[in-house]
Amino acid sequence: MLGIPRSPRVVLRDEVWHLGVLLLGAADLYATGEIVRSREPARRGYTAESQRARAGLAEAAFRGGILPGTAVHLGWRRLDVSSLSEPTSAEMGPLAVIDGALRVRWSTSGGYADAETYVRERVELVRHPPQGAT
Repeated sequence: MLGIPRSPRVVLRDEVWHLGVLLLGAADLYATGEIVRSREPARRGYTAESQRARAGLAEAAFRGGILPGTAVHLGWRRLDVSSLSEPTSAEMGPLAVIDGALRVRWSTSGGYADAETYVRERVELVRHPPQGAT
């Protein structure tokens, strides 16, 4: 077999609603990972290797057919919400059951918020973004 090496590309897996630290799919709930916006490849100068790596991911999303400017979530993980009801699994990623109530940790260094309130606020931000938000 002969092969021709090609540049890496990101392939669309599913469409999701981005609700803070959670991604809501049609049938599943995910925890966010890294987020980049798809963009066309271009020659750029970077002072940091991390900037170059993020640009490479954004360009890989474009090569995968994702429209420029579209937010792409990488490194996400599916959350098995059924395991939250098990007494041995009180915490899972950004979700936890504390004193019998579902909570969301919105930051690794932050505290927990009531899940219903958290999701309701994020849905409102999606429906009515602040002026100038993208």
